[in-house]
Amino acid sequence: MLSGRGSNFKAILDNIKNGFLKAQIVCVVSDKQCAGLEIAKQNNIQTIFLDPKGLTRKDYAKKLIDNILPYEPDLIVLAGFMRILDDSFVDTFEGKILNIHPSLLPLFKGLHPQKQAIEAGVKISGATVHFVTNELDSGPIIIQGAVSVHENDTPESLADRILKVEHKIYSMAIKFIIESKVTYIKTPQGSKAQFKDIKQSEDFIINPY
Repeated sequence: MLSGRGSNFKAILDNIKNGFLKAQIVCVVSDKQCAGLEIAKQNNIQTIFLDPKGLTRKDYAKKLIDNILPYEPDLIVLAGFMRILDDSFVDTFEGKILNIHPSLLPLFKGLHPQKQAIEAGVKISGATVHFVTNELDSGPIIIQGAVSVHENDTPESLADRILKVEHKIYSMAIKFIIESKVTYIKTPQGSKAQFKDIKQSEDFIINPY
């Protein structure tokens, strides 16, 4: 699912083509007519454009569910999908939705995290892949990649460096799930990511740029 240029989608697609990911993208869904949909069409991947205009968040979620359920997806990857999902959608596909956020969560949730990082004066920022829950940018963390924040950084220059890390770690997170090295677990206290046969020091952190 995407809303824009589809750079993370393209990186994942490239890693399927080169054999890094043993996966198939069965459909790309967007809330906008965007470059990401064109990439999908060029690669003979089915696309669905669902216009949210005039719909409540709940009604739009129902539209998404009705269109996605027939595909019986093992995983739903949010690759720059710029809408907050209604709880009904998250509950329907609980444990199957991934998101990537350009900060080291739980820091700098929500909009403009690169600007937040610079204003806070942190020296390291990065990106986080996490399972999606009903609380924004708060689901169980799967993997993070770190990026140095330079003294002369702008939100745009920092975002460009973080994006390079996003392209690496999103495919890594998907690979972990495909290989059953990461699973989503529901507990009485909430939810968590359960890890198996992963050396965290080697596989979980991309060295700062």
